Amino acid sequence: MAVESGVAKAGVEFIPDSIEVVNRSLQPLPVDILENKKSDLDTRLNWRFLDFRSPTTNAIFRVQNALVKGFRDHLTGEGYMEFHPPCIIGSASEGGADLFAIPYFEKTAYLAQSPQLYKQMCAISFEKVFTITPIWRAEKFNTPTHLNEVRQMDIEQAFADDETVMTVLEETLVHMLTEAREETGEQLELLGRELAIPDTPFRRVTYTDAVEMLQGAGETIVWGDDFTKGQEALLTELVGEEAFFLKDWPGEQKAFYAMPYDGETDAAYLEETYGSAAMGGRVVRAFDLLYGGIEVSSGTMRIHLPELLRERIRYKDLNPDNFGYYVDAFRYGAPPHAGWSVGMERITMAVTGQSNIRECCMFPRDRDRLVP
Repeated sequence: MAVESGVAKAGVEFIPDSIEVVNRSLQPLPVDILENKKSDLDTRLNWRFLDFRSPTTNAIFRVQNALVKGFRDHLTGEGYMEFHPPCIIGSASEGGADLFAIPYFEKTAYLAQSPQLYKQMCAISFEKVFTITPIWRAEKFNTPTHLNEVRQMDIEQAFADDETVMTVLEETLVHMLTEAREETGEQLELLGRELAIPDTPFRRVTYTDAVEMLQGAGETIVWGDDFTKGQEALLTELVGEEAFFLKDWPGEQKAFYAMPYDGETDAAYLEETYGSAAMGGRVVRAFDLLYGGIEVSSGTMRIHLPELLRERIRYKDLNPDNFGYYVDAFRYGAPPHAGWSVGMERITMAVTGQSNIRECCMFPRDRDRLVP
């Protein structure tokens, strides 16, 4: 029976006629499910199925669900086709040694570092594609922003350059944030988050200008360095916007498939932006998206020309012969194309205001954790 109540938050209280115990719980509970912050993170992760019942943890994943739904709905509505890449691969996707090797019958296989090649192959034929897929990196980091298994939310688009897909990214992010605000307003309020929707277009800041901003703020950084998490947060303060792009990165900081600016074709842009066409080859058409003080996405225009691709593989001190299967995918007529990836846990972290990415992964995998 429902009765009015001055105590209940909704103003209504339900008085039961009878109670049936469906399943009796052991006591005491190993974690506090009324206010999960009273239990430490490792304990909560050990008992994750109970931790999901706590109000704040439950709210985090309902917000995450809204973000993912917004991602999928927006891209589907814009004519993108969802595809499903393999998670077991025969060799490195991007070079480097951060691969998890697994036995595969008489061979050695690897857990996928990235869906990169597969989304490029699909875009060549289907033009506009997206995926939500797990990826694995065998990096030995153990920081609040690092996991060894994460979910990527990727797109790839044919007949597109970096500016084309940056516009797609900002529109997608705005749709995701709008969906989260509309569908999970109660959960965001519980988490103490007021979700502002940034205006488009987002500001474009070149990597070179960002380095100069940080140097002017007293940071120790030189051209060619990557940004630390602290420097990303500081850049957000210096730029003064919640969401913005960092573009035109040094080639050494991005993957071999990032399209370099050409000293001749792009001479006018290079002269205007950097004062010299000699920056062609050193600067690539790559970008990061910073939102809420952290990088949530990165992308590039890809190289679709086989010989240039081999040249850039050598530029990264890698052997082109080890990437023959990749290069050969572009030998039969491939259009210019570009794409990006959003980290699902990373964007959830930014939106919900969490300081540890493990809060934003249902069952995190890091260097020390394999269960539950």
